[in-house]
Amino acid sequence: MQIAAPAQCPDLTEVLERPELNLGPELMFHDAEHGATPMRALTPPPPQGLNPDGTITREGSLDQVTTAFTPVVDALRTRLGPTFKDRMHSAYLYGSIPRGTATPGVSDLDALVVLRTTPGGDDHARARTLHEEIDAAFDQVDGGGILLDSVPNLTSDLELYDAGFFLACLCTPLIGPDLAQQLPDHRPTTLLARETNGDLHLTLPRWRTRIAQATSDTDYRTLSRGVSRRLVRTGFTLVMPSWGGWTSDLGLAADVFGHYYPDRHDQMRTAAHTAQHPTTDPDHLHELVEDLAPWLAKEYTATHGVKAPRP
Repeated sequence: MQIAAPAQCPDLTEVLERPELNLGPELMFHDAEHGATPMRALTPPPPQGLNPDGTITREGSLDQVTTAFTPVVDALRTRLGPTFKDRMHSAYLYGSIPRGTATPGVSDLDALVVLRTTPGGDDHARARTLHEEIDAAFDQVDGGGILLDSVPNLTSDLELYDAGFFLACLCTPLIGPDLAQQLPDHRPTTLLARETNGDLHLTLPRWRTRIAQATSDTDYRTLSRGVSRRLVRTGFTLVMPSWGGWTSDLGLAADVFGHYYPDRHDQMRTAAHTAQHPTTDPDHLHELVEDLAPWLAKEYTATHGVKAPRP
């Protein structure tokens, strides 16, 4: 049986833009198998996070550190020199504190210390002790850590689009010469996507081991926050070349991802919420690691390939 088409069929975009419909960012369509299903807006949010020449803008600034976190940053700056002495080349902040979005009592203190040579066990022990002391002294911060790396590693060809990108675009100089001046500009390309997060498949066994060994609420909160952050960031870099921009905002990252993978959008938004509000629910953690993560790892490899092997 044939059904006659109407004399005029209005353009879909025109219909969606009618103000009286008040559809917001999504509308409902009916699928015979799944029933009412949300359909995302026709276009993703406009790309952001780029310089006029298309390179990724460096995030953060010491000027953006809010008053609540100024004493924390001052304490870190004061103590790094005596802790690492002439081993230290430079130090950086990253995360919500230098972006000015940190929440007192919730946000991490995240720092990177670049040493002149490869960090050793004593260096890592000093970093842990320093961070624990600052974390205990200031109620404004909750967790985080001090990462260690070296000048030779960060400027190596192997790390230009992973650790080098991290320093050049996501870290704010705190002490010493800025190593970013020795690194290339970065663009939201598939090469950057592959080298930043093209190793998710290698991370899954480690997550499963840690979940099996978890025994406390603290263990589950730490895992749920770390796993969720990694999944949201990996989901974002999966679609980053298509979107053509950069963001570290987890909510926006989940929404950008959702425009390209609407069937997984709600799951990724839940992960973004968990990253900021960790849970002790083992079932939620199981869903992330046994459903979203394996799918994402497979899709990532198919789209961008795997990260270059590290020694």
